[in-house]
Amino acid sequence: MTPAADGGGPDHTAKSPDNSGDLAVPAGPASNKKSPRFKSVTGTRRTVALLFLLPALVLLGALVVYPIGYSVVRSFFDASGGSFIGFDNYETLFTRADTKAAINNNIFWVVLAPTVATALGLIFAVLTERIRWGTAFKLVVFMPMAISMLAAGIIFRLVYDQDPEKGAVNAVWVGIHDTFAESSAFPKAHPRPNGELAGKSGGPYLTKEPVRAGQPVKLALVGVAADQMPKDAEPAKEPRNARAEVTGTVWQDFTLGKGAGGLNGIDTTELGYPGMRIEAVKDGKVVASTTAAADGTFSLPAKADGAKLRLPPSNFEEAYNGVDWLGDKKFFTVHLGGFDLYLNIVTTSIMVSYVWMWAGFAMVLIGAGLASIPRELLEAARVDGANEWQVFRRVTVPLLAPVLAVVLVTLMINVLKIFDLIFIIAPGSSQDDANVLALQLYRSAFSEGNEGLASAIAVLLLLLVIPVMWFNMRRLRREGRR
Repeated sequence: MTPAADGGGPDHTAKSPDNSGDLAVPAGPASNKKSPRFKSVTGTRRTVALLFLLPALVLLGALVVYPIGYSVVRSFFDASGGSFIGFDNYETLFTRADTKAAINNNIFWVVLAPTVATALGLIFAVLTERIRWGTAFKLVVFMPMAISMLAAGIIFRLVYDQDPEKGAVNAVWVGIHDTFAESSAFPKAHPRPNGELAGKSGGPYLTKEPVRAGQPVKLALVGVAADQMPKDAEPAKEPRNARAEVTGTVWQDFTLGKGAGGLNGIDTTELGYPGMRIEAVKDGKVVASTTAAADGTFSLPAKADGAKLRLPPSNFEEAYNGVDWLGDKKFFTVHLGGFDLYLNIVTTSIMVSYVWMWAGFAMVLIGAGLASIPRELLEAARVDGANEWQVFRRVTVPLLAPVLAVVLVTLMINVLKIFDLIFIIAPGSSQDDANVLALQLYRSAFSEGNEGLASAIAVLLLLLVIPVMWFNMRRLRREGRR
């Protein structure tokens, strides 16, 4: 007998009858014993695990799988659901004006809003590491996350109000504008009929005949309410007579009842137009100009003799009322074949409110990732001569790439279903211009009663979300292998 393979113990190998060699089949116990029934890592049998999972699977099927399947099938039927129309709803989705506007706006939402929110979150997370009151700053930036979309929409609807006395943005904007370009005090003023002046509404107004030195001119205007006259306005006075100058008075020719001066006559209760600009024009050129005194009187040098007096439009411009932040004005348009991509002001304004809410979310996640970066790497880069910008760009950002990807993908999925902010902030006059797919789905289903088109929009949203989710799952698997 040969020694055992383990160096001891008896040899259990069967011999051939003629002792010529070992048999191929061992004489020991059978080696094809069946494996035990499958058990999970925790020792739970598969049937038991399935029983525990069954309620969750039923809910998943009822709340997710069935609605998705039903929406796909329903998208091939008409509005009533009685007739099969094939891909007509999808054709409508890409040809009708309101749905095309929704697709256009969704493209900008997916590209701009998550990118800006993530970038701001990165900047805030990096900068708050270097300041004492970083925790307080993070609290303030993150606080909007505690506010619902509905409440945030109401807040920003007021913030963007066109009236500067209500809207905070326009109040600041008008204040800055009026600092450099003061508004006119007489936006509604216009000439008294049968007076010396004539012209189109809003100016310019010119005298009907050329003026002469030594012949005072009376420029009667009406249209400004008594309570809207400038505070420094004084009772109008008769123009003085000066042979070498062109003199006159510009005033509010209106008195309740019968004034002592009558029409086109100066009455002691009537006020002058202080600051009114008067120009002397000859052959289309301004040869002299002046502004009226508090009592409305003015004088021009002798070279104004034979010219016509003009009150330029700047005297009658409407007061600056800010920007219509919720209007349909377009910033730019890009032509791509048969489809035009454009970004308008109302969509941009709503994106700002979204970034205001979600920049704090991005900051907190990125801040957590930033805290896990080994400080030795940053210090090594500084020792090697890198400045702070180089450390940020070449060390910090690459190390934060997985976290940045998580934040960006999460916000992309979030903006694809954005609804509340657009529905609340955009007024009815510009809601079509701010339209997005989720809002169009709601309007098609409940306002138009077209469930077929609404189902097609739901399927399109699902198809748009799937690539983003696939990218996120692939990234998570790759991270898991590491």
